[in-house]
Amino acid sequence: MLKSIFPLPLFLISATLFAQPNIQWQSVLGGSINDEARSVEQTSDGGYVVAGFTVSDDGDVAVNYGFSDFWVIKFDSLGALQWRKNFGGSSFEAAYAIKQTTDGGYIVAGYTESNDIDVSGNHGQEDAWLLKLDSIGNILWQKCLGGSKWDEAKDIQLTIDGGYILIGRSSSTDGDVTGNNGSLDYWVVKLSASGQIEWQKSFGGSDYDFGYTVFPTSDGGYIVAGESQSTDGDITGNPGGLAAWVIKLNFEGKIEWQKALGGSLLDRANEVIQTREGGYMVFGQTNSDDGDVSGNHGGYDFWAVKLSAAGEIEWQKTMGGSSEDYGQSIQQTKDGGYVATGIVNSNNGDVTGNHGSTDMWVVKLTEGGEIEWQKAFGGTSAERGFSIKQTSDNGYIVAGDAWSNNGDVYGVHGKTDFWILKLSPETTPTSSPITQTLNIYPNPASHFINLSVPSLRAEVSTEAGEDSILTLRITDLLGRDLRGQIISNGSNVNIATLPHGLYILTATTASGRVFSGKFKKQE
Repeated sequence: MLKSIFPLPLFLISATLFAQPNIQWQSVLGGSINDEARSVEQTSDGGYVVAGFTVSDDGDVAVNYGFSDFWVIKFDSLGALQWRKNFGGSSFEAAYAIKQTTDGGYIVAGYTESNDIDVSGNHGQEDAWLLKLDSIGNILWQKCLGGSKWDEAKDIQLTIDGGYILIGRSSSTDGDVTGNNGSLDYWVVKLSASGQIEWQKSFGGSDYDFGYTVFPTSDGGYIVAGESQSTDGDITGNPGGLAAWVIKLNFEGKIEWQKALGGSLLDRANEVIQTREGGYMVFGQTNSDDGDVSGNHGGYDFWAVKLSAAGEIEWQKTMGGSSEDYGQSIQQTKDGGYVATGIVNSNNGDVTGNHGSTDMWVVKLTEGGEIEWQKAFGGTSAERGFSIKQTSDNGYIVAGDAWSNNGDVYGVHGKTDFWILKLSPETTPTSSPITQTLNIYPNPASHFINLSVPSLRAEVSTEAGEDSILTLRITDLLGRDLRGQIISNGSNVNIATLPHGLYILTATTASGRVFSGKFKKQE
């Protein structure tokens, strides 16, 4: 049964301002066995879609086709359930990533061991499995990717040409997989909009290499990350036992640079994103305290590493306490900082307010990596955070799982249930710049657009040339970053490679003035 907590009416809310966000609503969904949410996205209608897997066949789970299924759930903006769907066969399936597509449907990625019911084309043992759904969760197509051994998709993103890029791991040397370097490799696959393989690449060495995360970059390439135990093949500079390994690829999947990050113990990248100025944020966990890592609080810590566009470390930050704390997901926020979630067992160091065993931990960082606030969510049993996004109201949506029935959690059916938290916007007022209108012409356009910002008002004191350089961001109507670049005021922007549709272009001057406008790309 769906459980939701809604905020008090505005006239009952205290006037006191707090930096930490509060729970606006929470939803607990599942059955009597294990149900784990791994990915959440805000959708174009203001609601939310969540994907993970379920082992249950009771409670909120209407049917289970095998041992575990993909489980996809759609909520409205207030957390009310709109639909929920199981997908799979008679064996094991698990979904790790979901994205809304430009047609209003969804792409879901994970793995399957089945070859029946919803699944066809399995190459053997475990395949990466993709589902393309329509807006109400009906299957439009499905695709098994892999070879005769173990293959899995951990992340998927939309690409600028309307297709998809996925990353995972592979131990196969046949079927869809070529170029395996030995044992497990990163496996990166570029797909068309209809799910056809355009290219695939294996990256790694003779030991264990596992890709967890991929992000399209503003130059048309990709940044990928995960963990590597190899010291040969594609990887150089491994500092110890298990490194966080980051690879920058061009649009064809060729390595431009690679970087092994960490110390002498175990280091992992669970998420990588491109930042607005063109660098990268790598996020995961570490139990090292040497090499690239400093400030470890004990055991595993959350670990954030800011890289330049060329892959050089600009800063790193360990966060946690003396117990085991695992960083899972990070996003850049509208103020240029970062919000992250994961799993904490600590209740000291950077962590306060742990409710018991294991909590979902949300931490907000400044652009330079300093902690602005942190908050633990959960009860006296075990809660975990796996995915976080900033929402259109400047709050946050967090997905994970819960085992408790006290503290922040109620309504758990048995073991772990999907647990979705909608957090309020941060209540400390900020001095966000006022967004002004950006002049874009011609509009609509098919190949190039020109843009300019209005001149400064006479009463505004500024240095000469303040408006001459602009930092651009192009996003789609779902808020997904598609491109970033720096241009001169009045220059044109090449939009020929964008699919036709509506886009938002934001231009920021050197002094922080912000201009924004919509444009239409036509055929």
